[in-house]
Amino acid sequence: MKLRTRLAATAGITLALLVAAASAHEYTIGSIEIGHPWTRPTPPGAPTAAGYMTLTNNDTKDDRLVSAETDLAAVTELHRSEMVDGVMRMRAQPEGLVLPAGETVRLEPGGYHLMLIDVKRPFAAGERIPVTLTFESAGTVTVELSVDAPKAHEPADTHVGH
Repeated sequence: MKLRTRLAATAGITLALLVAAASAHEYTIGSIEIGHPWTRPTPPGAPTAAGYMTLTNNDTKDDRLVSAETDLAAVTELHRSEMVDGVMRMRAQPEGLVLPAGETVRLEPGGYHLMLIDVKRPFAAGERIPVTLTFESAGTVTVELSVDAPKAHEPADTHVGH
């Protein structure tokens, strides 16, 4: 009886560790930590998608996200949405995104984000979209955007289908 209880407890712990590992969705390159890269599902025929994540620079000097690319879109650009005179505007950031030393920069709806243009197919909830990020100092790393269903507390994504 004791062996059966121990085996059940061990199986439970193993399962918990596997679930935690599967849900852990962070990457590191050099001094840059990349937290939970994600995107939303896209409807059939939608020409664009947006990618979000947090970028933490643990170095004592600034770095810069200089580019991103994926095989699932013709072009991937860094964009910034901002309110200008009461109108939301989106602009490409061809110079990249500065990551100040010791700070976290958020790519999120309504702010900085990756713009995936001319996506090659719809993105379905639960899948992962590989994206390669290139940083000026830290180097290059491939991350996976987790395709997450929209959450009620998040703003609507104005990029899907536009």
